Amino acid sequence: MKHSTQNQTNQQQVKDPLTELIREGARHLIAQAVEAELQLLLQQESSTIDGKRSVIRNGYLPKRTIQTGLGDVEVQIPKVRDRSGRGIKFNSNLVPPYLKRTRELEDFLPWLYLKGVSTGDFQEALRILLGENAQGLSSSVIGRLKQDWSKEYETWSRRDLSNKQYVYWWADGIYFNIRADNDRECMLIIMGALPDGTKELVAIEDGFRESEQSWTELLQDLRSRGLKKPPSLATGDGALGFWKAMNKMFPKTRHQRCWVHKTANILNKVPKSVRTKCKKALHEIWMAPTREEAYQAFDRCIARFGAKYPKAKECLEKDKEELLAFYDFPAEHWVHLRTTNPIESTFATVRLRTAKTRNCVSRNTILGMVYKLVQCAAKRWKRLKGSDQILPVLQGVQFTNGVAQQSQFYSAKYAA
Repeated sequence: MKHSTQNQTNQQQVKDPLTELIREGARHLIAQAVEAELQLLLQQESSTIDGKRSVIRNGYLPKRTIQTGLGDVEVQIPKVRDRSGRGIKFNSNLVPPYLKRTRELEDFLPWLYLKGVSTGDFQEALRILLGENAQGLSSSVIGRLKQDWSKEYETWSRRDLSNKQYVYWWADGIYFNIRADNDRECMLIIMGALPDGTKELVAIEDGFRESEQSWTELLQDLRSRGLKKPPSLATGDGALGFWKAMNKMFPKTRHQRCWVHKTANILNKVPKSVRTKCKKALHEIWMAPTREEAYQAFDRCIARFGAKYPKAKECLEKDKEELLAFYDFPAEHWVHLRTTNPIESTFATVRLRTAKTRNCVSRNTILGMVYKLVQCAAKRWKRLKGSDQILPVLQGVQFTNGVAQQSQFYSAKYAA
């Protein structure tokens, strides 16, 4: 045991030469960049007093370290002396005065926590990345971070939306296996596509299940903050609360039912022995190249399974037109419009974190956690395919089986 402990100590003292070389290079690059910032300031403040420059170099601030993905990198920021009495100081934009860790690492901390690492295990989890001398990453730091996330969410949830326009929305209600401090156990989520094809989070709010009242309150809040133009199409599951609220608040928005949710609901109403065949028949509907062929595949599916499984038939038939609304929009967008997968894939990670949260969690904490994780995930969201087709949609051009009607398209293009 003593020999093993001694080996571990020796291993800790041996530094990886490649890592040290990279870290040393980082130190030099930072020093050069900060020096360039200083020279720019000195050039801008080139006035003289009694023949001498009014602003000159004046040594360095004490050395300090910044936590990065390479470990601790030592930096030393130069100082200036201002003879003019104007109070000119040098502050590096690259290394601000109170920077303790890089922005990338700041983003990594909530990601690590929300991925399931408990606050008590943070120091050990980051030791390999940041080295044995990593400081300031205790559970109390994570506690302060969670407070910051809540504040960020509150600011974001009050932002002005008067300049926003969304071509599409995806909406869903996400449930968590978590003890909350009230009974508002559902998280209402809306994601939107902007005119340039990028996606962004529109709203996160807690609600009582997926009731019409909860969705209406959320949509009313969006309108009160300036969102006046409705999306052209909204994709969601069969929860009636959202669609009833949309009919009241944004009646011009078309409705598209999520095929992933619908497929799962139908398959739950048939025996396991026929689910593979039934799923293939459903797949033929929403993958049909035209609405007419989709209707034919729809009828074939009903004829094949409807008599034996009437509940599955009823589930499929009740949303027939809403399931096929995507045919009236650009074919390039169909892959995005048929499901709420953009939301589902993002929130799979949120469920992982909340499943590991055993204690009762406040409303603000949950909202802050969810918001922060989505902000991290948003960096990986992909733009809509065929973003050049978005403008015609916003201009009201009619599409048939994914193709714009030529006369309307050219009229809209000429008007633009």
